[in-house]
Amino acid sequence: MIKTLIFDFGDVFINLDKQGAMQNALNLFNLEFFEADMVETNMQYEIGRISTSEFIAFYKSMFQNLNETDIVNAWNYIIKDFPEYRLDFIKNLAQEKEFKLILLSNTNDLHIDFIKHNVPFYDDFKNCFDVFYLSQEIHLRKPNADIFEFVLKENNLIANDCLFIDDTKENTDTADRLGLHTWNIDETSEDVIDLFKIKKERF
Repeated sequence: MIKTLIFDFGDVFINLDKQGAMQNALNLFNLEFFEADMVETNMQYEIGRISTSEFIAFYKSMFQNLNETDIVNAWNYIIKDFPEYRLDFIKNLAQEKEFKLILLSNTNDLHIDFIKHNVPFYDDFKNCFDVFYLSQEIHLRKPNADIFEFVLKENNLIANDCLFIDDTKENTDTADRLGLHTWNIDETSEDVIDLFKIKKERF
C-alpha cells in the first residue's frame, strides 16, 4: 500500500525547456557540446560543492566576453511556467493528509532564486510538502542511489510503500532497483494531476 508520494519538481510541477536551454547555452558559448569540466562544474554546483559565486566565476574565466548577467540568464533559461492548477492539485493532496508528501529535486540556488522571484505562490507550494529536499542543500543528486537511501532512512520509509514521480528515466530506474514504485512521467503527454488515474491502473 502506497503511503508516501515523492515528487520531482522540474517537468512535474514547473515546466522546463531542457533542449532549448542547452541550445541557447551552446550558441552563447559558441560551442558544439559542453566540455567535461563544464559538466562537472554544473554537477558540483547542483550538489552544493561550489557556491554560486564560484560557479559564475568559473564561466566568466572560460568565456571572458560574458558578464554575470549573461551567465545567470543562460543558466535560468531552462525554467518556464508553473501552471497554477498543479498547485491546486498538491494543495488538495496536502489537505487530505492521505499521503506523506516529499519533494526531491536536483535544484540549485540560482534556479530556486529565479523561481521565488517569478512564481508568486512558491511558498504556498513548498508548504504543501512534509519534507522538501533540494540537491544543493543535501549534497546528493539523482540518479545516484544514495539520495534515495537518504530519503528512505531520514523519513523511516519502506521503499515498497513509496511512489516516486520523475520525468527522467535514469532517476526512476534507480528508484525501481531500490524497490520504490515509480512513474516515469512523460511531460509531453502526461500531467501529474492525473496521478490517481495512473495509480489506479498500475498500483
